[in-house]
Amino acid sequence: MKKRVFSGLRPTNLIHIGNYLGAIKGQIDLQNKPGFDCIYGVVDLHGITTPYKPKDLPNQIRNLALDLLAAGLDPQKCHLMIQSQVPEHLELAYLLGTIFPVSRLEDLPTYKDKKAENPGYLNMGLLYYPVLMAADIMLYKADTVPVGKDQVPHIEITREFARKFNLMFGKTFPEPQAYLMEGAYVPSLKGEGKMSKSIEGSYILLTDDLEMIRKRLAGAPTDTGKGTEVPQEGGVANLLTLVELFEGKDIRMKYESQYLHEGIRYQDLKHDLANAIYEEIKPIQEKRKFYEQNSNLVEEILEEGRDYCSIIAKETLREAKEKMGLV
Repeated sequence: MKKRVFSGLRPTNLIHIGNYLGAIKGQIDLQNKPGFDCIYGVVDLHGITTPYKPKDLPNQIRNLALDLLAAGLDPQKCHLMIQSQVPEHLELAYLLGTIFPVSRLEDLPTYKDKKAENPGYLNMGLLYYPVLMAADIMLYKADTVPVGKDQVPHIEITREFARKFNLMFGKTFPEPQAYLMEGAYVPSLKGEGKMSKSIEGSYILLTDDLEMIRKRLAGAPTDTGKGTEVPQEGGVANLLTLVELFEGKDIRMKYESQYLHEGIRYQDLKHDLANAIYEEIKPIQEKRKFYEQNSNLVEEILEEGRDYCSIIAKETLREAKEKMGLV
């Protein structure tokens, strides 16, 4: 029997290289392995927990679907769906919400971060985010979840939900494991934290051309280029991490040696790094154009995903309700 995989991305904007390396590469890796049944979602219900424009949301959903297909999700090897089209996600989330303490949700670092980012937009959906995320995964009885490193605490919460449900109502759900790729954490261009869609100037988009990539890297903070110790945090450390992710460990070691001896010329480093990033994402941009020109094919892929997921979702929800005495 195949292992079930689920992972989703919010349609808040065009996706960046952090999303690509942190989550999407893991999705692609798993779809290409035998023995895995992969379901990947555009989790639009999560996207409305932070400020958004309703008139823009349909395009954002479609853009994310295009980005995922262009990045390498293969509809012959996985199922791509839109979360809100499978209403069982919400129903299971409500059921799970009845067995979990509010205090545990309030303590989550991601909830605190979102509160700080949008102090004027605090809502129940934001607090409920990890409950719905747990439902997303558990609805398909997924035991493997490709994510970025920042999402690992949410996977642990999902494990807690599964454990508690099983304890209260009998063995029903597996406790999922996070699946991390080498680039599971991609640093911000601003010198601190991770690359984030919500922080302008911190990211490089998959749709950026070479000129835009160079412009974004130009703003990344640096130092004099020379010192007695290679920085372990800040702008220089983040640039070296990006060098390793896109050019390899040997190139990073070359720059580290330069830093300790003759010094790094950051103009050259950023020039070569921009080229390396663009070479990685250029095929993705070309594939995206194909899907943009074949909208009917995209609709067929999403319909197949919805229909496939609905069958599984209905069966899981029926089982959960029976265990809880609701059926």
